[in-house]
Amino acid sequence: MIYDRPRFAPGGDRIIEFELGDEMSFELNFLVHTLARRIRESRVKGVIELIPEMASIQVSYDPDLISYRDLTEELLTLRASIGDLSSLELASRIYYVPILYFDPWTRECTEDYRAKLAEKEPDPDLLVRMNGLKDRAHLKQVHSGTEYWVAALGFWPGLCSLMPLDPRCRLTAPKYNPPRTWTPKGTIGLGGALTCIYPDQTPGGYQIFARTPMPIWDRLQRLKAFKSSLALFKAGDRVRFVPVDRAEYDEIAARVDDGSYEHQFADYQKFSIRGYQSWLAEIASPQREAAQ
Repeated sequence: MIYDRPRFAPGGDRIIEFELGDEMSFELNFLVHTLARRIRESRVKGVIELIPEMASIQVSYDPDLISYRDLTEELLTLRASIGDLSSLELASRIYYVPILYFDPWTRECTEDYRAKLAEKEPDPDLLVRMNGLKDRAHLKQVHSGTEYWVAALGFWPGLCSLMPLDPRCRLTAPKYNPPRTWTPKGTIGLGGALTCIYPDQTPGGYQIFARTPMPIWDRLQRLKAFKSSLALFKAGDRVRFVPVDRAEYDEIAARVDDGSYEHQFADYQKFSIRGYQSWLAEIASPQREAAQ
């Protein structure tokens, strides 16, 4: 649920955890990022940094400039100023991410895990079975059939948590137990109901089944997309996965290596809660289902 009155908790003497609800939903996450934008625009004295999360905002502040009590009152006032969620809009870039499904690199990773740590069903087959799909081709069709909302960034620089915007394309999966010790850079993973893109070779626990040659984090800032930021995505962006074959994958990887690759995106769009809710109602209508 979205709380009528947000909750606050201290994180030491310089951080406030500002909790707006207790569910994993698009509406709550949209509120989180709308409120984070309002806080930044308001330039509240003493606020140093904001970390928007799935259902909360971590607020770093200087206690010499503003007290805990005064800051919570400022945050409550800003929350009250938002009003009806259905009227909200956010600027939202959309990135087109090329991915190779059922690639050799994630297969090598899972085979290494099965040989050294624990036996498990191959990740794509587990996803097919647990989501009632026909086969791997059906998994590819469903996973690439929707835009994804960048709900949060964290765990590793540039790593994004992606929520599917089309409920018909929602997939779920358990995490590894125990986690993997390594995951190839650019791997696409699924854990719970979230998709992620691993920005570098890291440990991990999501089920893995595809890889992108397109970097989403670059500490050297070699490519044009990283000139102003080490991380590609911002919360509130959208992602659309574009399936490619091995030849296309290799061609993109070569352009990344020689520095000529340009990320494909559009940054002139706004995302409307009212428009999104109307679309959800349309695809869920009995008339639509009967027509299909």
